[in-house]
Amino acid sequence: MKIDYSKYSDGLVPAIIQDYDTHKVLMMGFMNEEALNKTMSEGKVSFYSRSKKRIWTKGEESGNFLILKEMAVDCDQDTILIKAHPTGPVCHTGADTCWNERNHQDDFLYYLEEIISLRKRAAPEESYVARLFDKGINAIAQKVGEEAVETVIEAKDNNRDLFLNESADLLFHFLVLLNAKGSSLKEVVEILKKRHSK
Repeated sequence: MKIDYSKYSDGLVPAIIQDYDTHKVLMMGFMNEEALNKTMSEGKVSFYSRSKKRIWTKGEESGNFLILKEMAVDCDQDTILIKAHPTGPVCHTGADTCWNERNHQDDFLYYLEEIISLRKRAAPEESYVARLFDKGINAIAQKVGEEAVETVIEAKDNNRDLFLNESADLLFHFLVLLNAKGSSLKEVVEILKKRHSK
């Protein structure tokens, strides 16, 4: 793959990042030859930061890496297309792309469901969710059972914070279980809606 860095005065070429599975455009950054070589050798997308004046790997602070899958250069050899697996939100705002600045508060459970799907594809050593999936359905189901028991135990006491935290743990692991079973929160909600309408 030949890239013409000389077309730009700073020697940096645009790098467009696309989700390998969904084909959604995630972000755009800049690369020089060093960033490109680091990306290819380590398998995690790196850029040249014009503000930091250095090479940086996406996710080096947040843990939300972009795992390299494919690369291509355009017909003018001055723009790179990178297809990658994101292991978490791509934008620093917490959105899944740098063009999606909406607040996820109103549909946060659905947003969390998307994040679980993304992190499922990460390496087990990089993500708690990936480690759960790596252990298999029995371990995930067992974890849901453990969190359910802990929630019941806290319900019998008077510590509201502990009860709410255990409830959050239970709900999170239930979303993981739904994903592991090839199901979704939307399907569960639809069943509840049908029951409610009867």
